[in-house]
Amino acid sequence: MATRPRKKTVDPLEAAVVDLLHALGREAKGGMAATPERAAEAWRVFTRGYTSSAGEVFAEGTFEAAHDGLVLVRGIDFYSVCEHHLVPFFGRVNVAYLPSGKIAGLSKFARLVDVHARRLQVQERMTHDIAADIQKHLKPRGVAVQIEARHLCMAMRGVEQKNADVVTSAMLGRFRDDPALATEFRAMIARRED
Repeated sequence: MATRPRKKTVDPLEAAVVDLLHALGREAKGGMAATPERAAEAWRVFTRGYTSSAGEVFAEGTFEAAHDGLVLVRGIDFYSVCEHHLVPFFGRVNVAYLPSGKIAGLSKFARLVDVHARRLQVQERMTHDIAADIQKHLKPRGVAVQIEARHLCMAMRGVEQKNADVVTSAMLGRFRDDPALATEFRAMIARRED
């Protein structure tokens, strides 16, 4: 008895790219024959944050420690995609916290930023969610997060302001309640030398 050849399963992301190209009056042929497959793989990278969580990031690499001074991780690069226009925005994140008996391996903060950045996103929510996750998993006395980003939705369309930066911040605990501590955080991130 002969077996039937199996039909190739259609990847929904690839099909969406084919539909997009068609709507733009283009076809996935010639130099664009592999575009649906390449674009689908790119979108899986852009949105890989949906398959991970802050809990996974902090599951290992946290330690009991008596250190109670400010810890700052400055200049964490990120790329994200604006949920309103589906175009990139990118920039840097600065994270500070005041430990309360527990510290995290420094790479955890870059991994946490990646979890949030690799989702369809708005910068304001991303700033808040990073701070909230640090507060939830490390339970520090305070958390501060500042993001500075360039949004291609603002540079390539609409007002077409290619040099405009968007800066957001979230302050929790002592950083919110103690103006001197918030000022210290801002001064420390301003000293960055590129």
